[in-house]
Parts: sequence; structure tokens; C-alpha cells
Amino acid sequence: MRWFVKSASYLFHPVWMPFLGSLIYFVVTPRFFPLPLIKAKLLAIAITTMFIPIVFYFLLKNLGKAHSLFLSDVKERRWPLFFFNLLICLNLYQILDVYNFPALYYFFVGILFSSITGFLLALVKLKISLHMVGLSGILMFVLALSIFYRINLIYTISFMIVAIGLTATSRMELKAHTWLELILGFFIGLVPQIIVLNFWL
Repeated sequence: MRWFVKSASYLFHPVWMPFLGSLIYFVVTPRFFPLPLIKAKLLAIAITTMFIPIVFYFLLKNLGKAHSLFLSDVKERRWPLFFFNLLICLNLYQILDVYNFPALYYFFVGILFSSITGFLLALVKLKISLHMVGLSGILMFVLALSIFYRINLIYTISFMIVAIGLTATSRMELKAHTWLELILGFFIGLVPQIIVLNFWL
């Protein structure tokens, strides 16, 4: 059971969250998109938000600038978060557009604001849970999709709530965060997604 709880830190690592949100969007949206277009968009998002950040992490690790995949030291988070912000901007300017993918576009805008906030807090040596940032952002996004398209996503929403609770327990079990850091992360992920709803919901 202890192993299962700890595994949540890996299963729901924040680096997967932009791709997971995008995948959920293309699965549940009733709008028609050609399958080749969906595959191309998901591949581009996977490369820019997962594969490149992972390569960048190993580069930092080889340079002695990062020691853990979870970036436990707040100082280690500055360069990865700064680089991640640039990659999210790349998605907004080159991969997604507001006219064809308004919900997904503003989901990434919300991610950008959350990531910038995490970066600024890291500059002042204030640590937040990036796991909570990612999960709470997707939770709000799924809720908004359910409302906007009037579809029943209760199982997905329930799964996300369980994932948040399990991941918070995992981070506490690993002594990676305090409750304050978890709560801050939750709201830093949630609030930007609520704000961007005004532009597409």
C-alpha cells in the first residue's frame, strides 16, 4: 500500500499534465477533427511538453543543476520552469490556435500563468507543489468541458479528485511538501483555469 501511494508521485507527475489535458480534450469534444490532425497535434504537444523537458532535465542533471526528477530543491526549479514557460508559449504560437481550438488554447494559457507563478515563487525561494498545480488545472478544465459541451464526465472528474487526494498523500508521505505548499499549488493551478473560462466558456 505504501508503494502504491508513493507511485502516485510518478504517475501524476506535472510533466504529463499538458498532454493528458489535451488527450482528454480530443477524446471528449463533440467537435469533428480529422484523425491525422489530432495525431499531429498530440505528437507536437507530447514532444514540446514531455520529451523536450525530460531531455532538458537530464542535461541539467549532468551539469549538476538538478538532482531529482521532482526538483525537490526550490533553486533547481528556476531553469526548468523558465524553459517550460518558453515551451508553452511555443505551443500557443505555433501548435494551437484560438479559432480552431479555443478550449484547448486557453487551457494552455492557464498552464502558462500557473507556470509563470511557480517560476516567480521559485525566484523568491517559495516552494509549491507542482503536482497539485497540474492536477487541479486539469480538474477545472474537465469540469469546464463537461459544462460547455453538456456531457457527463462524472467518472473522469471523480478520477481526478481521487488522483489529487492520492498524490497529495504521496507528496506528504515522501516529505516533499507541507500542507501549505500543497494547498498553494492546488489554487495556483485552479485559479488561472477559472479566469480563462471567461474567454471560451
